[in-house]
Amino acid sequence: MSFLAGAVTRVKPSATMVATQVARDLKNAGRDIISLSVGEPDFDTPDHIKKAAIDAINRGETKYPPVLGIVPLREAIASKFKRENGLDYKASQTIVGTGGKQILFNTFLATCDKGDEVIIPAPYWVSYPDMVTIAGGTPVIVKTTLEQGFKMQAEDLDRAITPKTKWVLLNSPSNPTGAAYTRAELKALTDVLMRPKNKHVWVFSDDIYEHLIYGGFEFTTPVQIEPNLMDRALTMNGMSKSYAMTGWRIGYAAAPDILIKALDLLHGQQTSGACTIAQWASVEALNGPQDHLPVFRKAFEERRDLVVSMLNQAKYIKCPMPEGAFYVYPDCSQAMGKKTQSGKVLQTDEDFISELLQQEGVAVVHGSAFGLGPNFRISYAAKTALLEDACHRIQKFTASLT
Repeated sequence: MSFLAGAVTRVKPSATMVATQVARDLKNAGRDIISLSVGEPDFDTPDHIKKAAIDAINRGETKYPPVLGIVPLREAIASKFKRENGLDYKASQTIVGTGGKQILFNTFLATCDKGDEVIIPAPYWVSYPDMVTIAGGTPVIVKTTLEQGFKMQAEDLDRAITPKTKWVLLNSPSNPTGAAYTRAELKALTDVLMRPKNKHVWVFSDDIYEHLIYGGFEFTTPVQIEPNLMDRALTMNGMSKSYAMTGWRIGYAAAPDILIKALDLLHGQQTSGACTIAQWASVEALNGPQDHLPVFRKAFEERRDLVVSMLNQAKYIKCPMPEGAFYVYPDCSQAMGKKTQSGKVLQTDEDFISELLQQEGVAVVHGSAFGLGPNFRISYAAKTALLEDACHRIQKFTASLT
């Protein structure tokens, strides 16, 4: 009999973490490696946010915080949702987590019994299905296509809903594709959820890349489109991407009282409150100057345009233009069946990224890890010169295939 629980044995390692570690190991061994596998802004946390953390330390804000989060941060979260999204949440309907991951994980743990289903459009962030599985639920994967802009269609959502469906999980802009739903596209999905037969389904909106949108695209979130969903929706965001605070580990969400109380219970037995210093820094991030956001956006948009252009010049690669985040999700299906310089015949996107790493020293993540391939994900949260070098290496790799 296995010592480990069944939930652990069913979970796969995070493909992004694995790719990043392989690249790190090769680099430590002396290889010239460019790693574009991790989804982390290369910018530093803005100075006014760091100062707020230092001030909090000097004030002695170093004791246990409330499980749900310090009151000034929960008030700032409620104000943010009202100011930026037009959502009327009370501070009591918000929660602070140790990163967005904790909120995702505990939401499924709090709501999913064995057999309960969670609809997840593919491509998806690698952790979504495994979180559902650990909680005892069943991930229901709805595949999208490049031709659909990697966005779930209303008729596909409606078909996927059953009496066992608990959640539909939306991430816009998306990791791994950068695709973002327009107002009209979201309205089509929320219309499906408002049908009488589907009123048992809740929507989880992962808005972590909200501020990283380009070309005049207008961000919207489901409850903003359909206010009648507020009683069965959780809207999640966090400090990591828009504020370059990945290591500070602060995520937050707003939801109906019944769910916030359940998350309070789970957080209380799991981690208790998130780091006080990071919480006070987050108060300043949400309430303070937002001058860094257009700077981030401009830099990321320029990098996006560069990478898409260079990848579309690579043989056998087709790369769509994403609306947001800092990822591209190129199609490499035309490279399948081709032979590398080492004599390896490419059968899968995992073969593609493995041979690319060995031959040219570029680390990316294979698309099948995100539920849809043959593709691969590149994070362009890196310096322009590094991105140019990486794209030249990818062009060289694909040109060498026979």
